[in-house]
Amino acid sequence: MKQRILVIDDDERLNALLVRFFQGYGLETITATHPDQGLKLLRQKAPDLVILDIMLPGMNGFEVCKLIRKTSDVPIIMLTAKGDLMDKVVGLELGADDYIAKPFEPREIVARIQSVLRRLRPAARQEIRRFAHMSIDVAKRSVEVDGRGIELTTTEFTALKLLAENPGTVLSRDQILDELRGIECEAYNRSVDITMSRLRQKLHDDPHNPRFIKTVWGTGYMFIAEEEHDAP
Repeated sequence: MKQRILVIDDDERLNALLVRFFQGYGLETITATHPDQGLKLLRQKAPDLVILDIMLPGMNGFEVCKLIRKTSDVPIIMLTAKGDLMDKVVGLELGADDYIAKPFEPREIVARIQSVLRRLRPAARQEIRRFAHMSIDVAKRSVEVDGRGIELTTTEFTALKLLAENPGTVLSRDQILDELRGIECEAYNRSVDITMSRLRQKLHDDPHNPRFIKTVWGTGYMFIAEEEHDAP
């Protein structure tokens, strides 16, 4: 089954270009030029990924991202102004999974899409890892804390999974960023810290007295929850 991409951008020429280009990579593409139309298509067509422009009529991309995140964890790639770091930071804080600056090469955005969708592929075998107060179902990409389901974005789940696979090991921001995006770090890149902050909020993990993720100042992050094993 083809993976479906929803593009929300008021530039009709760009939308038509992406539809033709994505078709060559086996991607089905649906487009919307207005936020309301895009949100309607999101509900009706259940896309695998959303490409969301910031500059939209009636409602900007940040507002659209917030509305999407209220009901869906679909991956979102935001289109930002070239070199505008604040747009990227705000987008990530609101739950976007990646960003790309306009103007861009179509092949570059395909590479970003493929990178995000790879992280969504189910594990080869079912695996549920249980820790004190937390369980992670790798196949279903679901997390429970104290028996309550936690909704995480693709980026947040990938970060948590990476940390949980390396308990007691300090992972640097660069190591985490490579796993999350596979893109070059910028001189001032807060994306990892933003992701960790959102993740901790959802896990109700106090950074000053953590149960799950400990900050190692000047270095990175470490997963500290004790894994539970079934009795023989």
